[in-house]
Amino acid sequence: MHYVHLGRSGMRVSRLCLGTMNFGPYSTETESFRIMDRALEHGINFFDTANVYGGRTGEGVTEQIIGRWFAKGGGRREKVVLATKVFGRMGDWPNQSKLSALHIRRACEDSLRRLQTDHLDLYQMHHVDRETPWEEIWQAMEQLFREGKILYVGSSNFAGWHITQAQEIAKSRHFLGLVSEQSLYNLNERMIELEVIPACESYGIGLIPWSPLARGLLAGASPPPSQGRRASEELQKDLVQHRAKLDDYEHLCKKLGEHPADTALAWLLHQKAVTSPIIGPRTVEQLDRSLRALDITLSSETLSRLNEIFPGPGGPSPEAYAW
Repeated sequence: MHYVHLGRSGMRVSRLCLGTMNFGPYSTETESFRIMDRALEHGINFFDTANVYGGRTGEGVTEQIIGRWFAKGGGRREKVVLATKVFGRMGDWPNQSKLSALHIRRACEDSLRRLQTDHLDLYQMHHVDRETPWEEIWQAMEQLFREGKILYVGSSNFAGWHITQAQEIAKSRHFLGLVSEQSLYNLNERMIELEVIPACESYGIGLIPWSPLARGLLAGASPPPSQGRRASEELQKDLVQHRAKLDDYEHLCKKLGEHPADTALAWLLHQKAVTSPIIGPRTVEQLDRSLRALDITLSSETLSRLNEIFPGPGGPSPEAYAW
């Protein structure tokens, strides 16, 4: 396994990040434990979760599963760079969501309890909160940092200008600010190339793409998916809508002798702004197959062909839409 720094931080993470959204709803606790054990065997040290994962509001089911796995000992917690998130609704009362100092504080304490750990390596804002001033957000994060409950702060689903706002105010407070941004990014969904990626590169922020296979769209349509999130009605509609480009893509993958899912992951790993794509295996076998992407080298001709099949927005803004 190859390791890289997470943004401009000194912390090193594996080139693949283990996503845990399936733990609970689609993967049993036993299978989730097997996946995490196998991830460590492969050298994957970067685990991503969120307090809202698990399917039952306010319970943090997925965090609880990970916490019970940590409790098994064997150096599990010490080997893992642990990332979770705050923002989503954890109850029906007014201060049980978003990024008020009150919710950040309570959500962090709850995540620590569920995860059975004394600190979070990366605490990520799951979405932007337009109703809370940055001064309040950073004050809350700084307090958690001083108490040793969080080490680094990341964002998720931020626009480029949100990243800029966050960083400039953090800088004025003499705080490190964001070290990572977690965004939707894959061959078929490349909007962040306009402004989010340039902002990340400018501020030294690591990019952690989620949905690297476009919810399964890039994982190969034959045979049709029949279980898990890939079997959703939304994905079936996407398969119909993008049938022509997917046929071209799968034909190219066949020529390369590579599986479509592995090629899509490899493409992300070839993007210089990307730190670690998030893989979300439902089974150990899916995790094992994901490792192939680390060994694929895509030629300049192949990368050009992929850009033809899945054209991006044309580069960074404003050049992408101005003279």
